[in-house]
Amino acid sequence: MTLMGMESVGTPGMWLGFLGLVIALLALDLGVFHRKAHAVSLKEAAFWSVVWVALAGLFGLGVYYWFGTQRGLEFVTGYLIEKALAVDNIFVIVVIFSTFRTPPQYQHRVLFWGILGALVMRMALILVGGALLERFHWMIFVFGAILIGTGAKLLAQRNEEPHPEDNILLKLFSKLIPSTNEYDGSKFITVRNSRRYATPLFTALAAVEITDLIFAVDSIPAIFAVTRDPFIVFTSNIFAILGLRSLYFLLADIVTRFIYLKVGLSFILIFVGVKMMLIEIIKIPIVASLAVIAAILIVSIAASLLRKPESR
Repeated sequence: MTLMGMESVGTPGMWLGFLGLVIALLALDLGVFHRKAHAVSLKEAAFWSVVWVALAGLFGLGVYYWFGTQRGLEFVTGYLIEKALAVDNIFVIVVIFSTFRTPPQYQHRVLFWGILGALVMRMALILVGGALLERFHWMIFVFGAILIGTGAKLLAQRNEEPHPEDNILLKLFSKLIPSTNEYDGSKFITVRNSRRYATPLFTALAAVEITDLIFAVDSIPAIFAVTRDPFIVFTSNIFAILGLRSLYFLLADIVTRFIYLKVGLSFILIFVGVKMMLIEIIKIPIVASLAVIAAILIVSIAASLLRKPESR
C-alpha cells in the first residue's frame, strides 16, 4: 500500500494491529507486572530484556515469512541500529536519574510514560521524514550529511560527560512550568496551597522525552538509509524502544564499562551517512550493511569488556 506517497508492506489493518499490540503489552506491563512501584531487580530486568528481544525476533521472522528476505533483513538491521543507539541513550538516562535524584522505585514509571511519548514522536518523525524523502529526493543527501556530522561529533565528544540539565528545551520547560524540588511519591503533579506544581519526577520525564527526541533525529535518518518502508522503520524503532526500560535496569550499573561503544556508534552513523551520500553511485546491499553494523557493534563491545579497568 501507499502511505503519504511512500510504498509500504503495512496495510491499515497491520498498522492498527501493531499499535494495538504495543498498547496491550504496555498496559499489561504497567497494569499487571508493575502495578506497584518497586525497584526493578537485575533478575527481573534480565527476564524482561529476553522477552522483548524474543518478541522482536518473532516479529522479524513474521516479516521474513510474509514479505521476504529483503524486508526481513531491513527489519533486523533497523532494529540493531536503534538498539545500539538505545544503549548509548542509557548513558544519558543514568545521568538524568542521578541529577534529579530519582528514587529507584519510580524510575520504571518515568521510563514507561517516556515510551508512550516516544511512540507518538517516532511516528510523527517517521511520517514527516519519509514524506520529505519521497517529495524531495535531495533530502537523502541532507540526512546523510546529518548522520556524518553527528557521527563525527559523537567521536570527538566520546569522553565528555552528558549534561542533560543544560539542554535549552529543558531550561525552557523549567521556566514555563511551576515546579517543586520535593517528590510526592510517584506523582508527576502535586498540589500545594491550591496550586499545581510539577514534581522532580515530571521534570525527569521531560528530560527523558527531550533526550529521546534528540536521539530520534539521529536514528530515524539512519534507518531510512536501510529501508524507505515506514512500517519497517516504525516497527523496528518501537521494538528497540520497548526493550529500553528493562535494558536500562540491566545495564545501568555497568554501562560505563562500554567505553568504546560511542566510538562504534560514531562509525556506524558515519558509515550509514556515507551510504546515503553515495546512493546514486553505489548501492550497498542490505546484507553487507547488516554485516558491517553487526561487526562494528561486536568489536566495540568486546573491546570494552576486554579492556582492563584503570588502576587507581
